[in-house]
Amino acid sequence: MTGVTITRHGDCAKGEYLANVPGSSAIGQLTWVQNGNVRIADHTLVPPEIGGRGVAAQLVEALIADAREQGFRIDPVCSYIDAAFRRHPEWADLRA
Repeated sequence: MTGVTITRHGDCAKGEYLANVPGSSAIGQLTWVQNGNVRIADHTLVPPEIGGRGVAAQLVEALIADAREQGFRIDPVCSYIDAAFRRHPEWADLRA
C-alpha cells in the first residue's frame, strides 16, 4: 500500500513502530522490548478501520529493515510476526 508513513519511537529498552494511513486517524502499531542484542517483538495491532491494506506487513518490514541496518536480531513473540518470519525464509538470519 502506498502512502503509509511508518515512524519509530523508543529508547534502548523498548519501542514501537507506528503506521499512519492518509485519511484515517487510526494508527497501526508494532511494539518491542530490548533484551541484549535482541528485540522481542511482542505485539502488532492494526485497527479495523485501516485493516486489509498491508499495514501490519509494512510495520514488520520496517522492523526487518532496522534489524539489517542496526545489527540486532528479532524474537517474534507476536503470532503475526512469527507467521511473517515463516513466510519469509530469507529473514531466518535475523531470528533470535
